[in-house]
Amino acid sequence: MQPSPTRDVHVIDSQPLITPVELINQMPITPEVEQVVLSGRDQVRKILNGEDSRLLVIAGPCSIHNEDSALEYAGKLKQFTEKLQDRIFVVMRVYFEKPRTTVGWKGLIYDPYLNDSVDIETGLQTARSLLLKIGEMGMYAGTEFLDPIVPQYLGGLITWATIGARTTESQIHRQMASGLSMPVGFKNGTDGNAQIAVDAMISARSPHGFIGLDHEGRTALIRTTGNPDGHLVLRGGNSGPNFASEFTAEAKERLDAGGVRSQLVVDCSHGNSNKDHTKQALAFKDVIEQRVSGDNDIIGCMLESNLNPGSQKLCEDLSQLQYGVSITDACIGWDETEELLGWAYDKMRDSIPVAAD
Repeated sequence: MQPSPTRDVHVIDSQPLITPVELINQMPITPEVEQVVLSGRDQVRKILNGEDSRLLVIAGPCSIHNEDSALEYAGKLKQFTEKLQDRIFVVMRVYFEKPRTTVGWKGLIYDPYLNDSVDIETGLQTARSLLLKIGEMGMYAGTEFLDPIVPQYLGGLITWATIGARTTESQIHRQMASGLSMPVGFKNGTDGNAQIAVDAMISARSPHGFIGLDHEGRTALIRTTGNPDGHLVLRGGNSGPNFASEFTAEAKERLDAGGVRSQLVVDCSHGNSNKDHTKQALAFKDVIEQRVSGDNDIIGCMLESNLNPGSQKLCEDLSQLQYGVSITDACIGWDETEELLGWAYDKMRDSIPVAAD
C-alpha cells in the first residue's frame, strides 16, 4: 500500500492472523461436542421461554488464565452438578476477554503467556482447544464476547453468551448479538441503568446489516435475522447492588414497557457484591429466596467462582502465582460454590417442579 502521512500515524505494524476457517479446520468440533452445545442452547432457550422450570446458574472463574486449573474446575463442576440437574442447569463461565476500565491484562486471547507478548493467534488456539476439551467433558460453556471478531473463531462452541456492562450500549455489539447463534444476556450499564440493556434487547432482536468479518477473514457485509433469545442480566452498578426485589420489580417494569421478555438473570458479583467476593452469597441467597417465593421471571444467577477464593495480582515471576486463584476479580472458592449450589437445590425442592426427563 502506498505510504501516506495521513494514515496509521500511531500504528507500529500489522500482522496477519490465522483466519476463522483455518482455526476451525485445525481444531474442528466433533459430533459429540456439537451435540453438547446444541443441547445446552436448547435447554437455556426452554428455561427462558418457561418450558423448563429449572434455575439457570452460570458459575466459573472471572477470567481464564491457566488451562490446567480451568479444566480441573470444569471437571469438578460437571461431576457435582450432575447431582443437581433436575432443578438447576449449570453453565460454566469460560471468559477469555477481560474488559478494562483503563488498562490491564485483557484476557487469555490477547495475552496467553501473561507477559504482554500479545500473541493473539496462540490465545485463540488455546481458547478453542480449551472449549473443545470442556465440551468433551459434557460441560456447557458461557462467555462474554468483547471483540466482535472473536465469535467467528469460538462462537460454535458457546452455549450462552453475554454482552458486558461497558459494551451493552455499543451499536457494534448489538449488531453482533443480533447474529449470534446462542441466547445472549445483556448486562445493565456500569451506572446500574437497566434501560440500556432493554434498548440493546430491542435492537438485537431486529435484523441488521453491518460491516464484519467472514470465516475466510475477509471484510464482508453481514446480514442478520435478529436474535430472539436476548435477556437482561442485572449486575449492580456504581451506585450499588440491584438484586433486591424492588430492583428486580423495577427492571421487569422496564422490560414490559419495552415489549421484550421479562425473564432475567442476576449476576451476584460485580456491583451486586460491591466487588467483594465474600458478599456474593448474600446476593445469591436473596435472589433464590425471591425465586422460591414465586418470582419465576428470575430464571438464573451468575457466580464468579474458582478453585480457590480471592484474587492475586499478576506478577513478572509467574512461578509465584497461586494455582486456581483469579488474577482479575476476586472469586469465591470451590467449597463455597458447592455449599451455595447445594443450598439452592434444597431450597427449591418444594417450590420448583422436577424437570421432565
